[in-house]
Amino acid sequence: MHALSMQEQTSIRISSDLLNTLKKFKEEGESYEDVIWDFVEPHLELSVETKKDIELSKKEYERGNFITFEELKKELGF
Repeated sequence: MHALSMQEQTSIRISSDLLNTLKKFKEEGESYEDVIWDFVEPHLELSVETKKDIELSKKEYERGNFITFEELKKELGF
């Protein structure tokens, strides 16, 4: 959930069809801004640091430096 700050607010026009679609994704206590952010955030540019971390993780995976979920569960006693 995104905190509403003292940012300037505005209104936007959307079709009834889009509003009805947004309503399907809206959970109790969420604002439409929250719903829209949930769709927008995955498309924002990744930071340079995040891109480097992803590349490092790919290289570690290729070297076999990982454990499976099943191995992790066993290690943790689940």
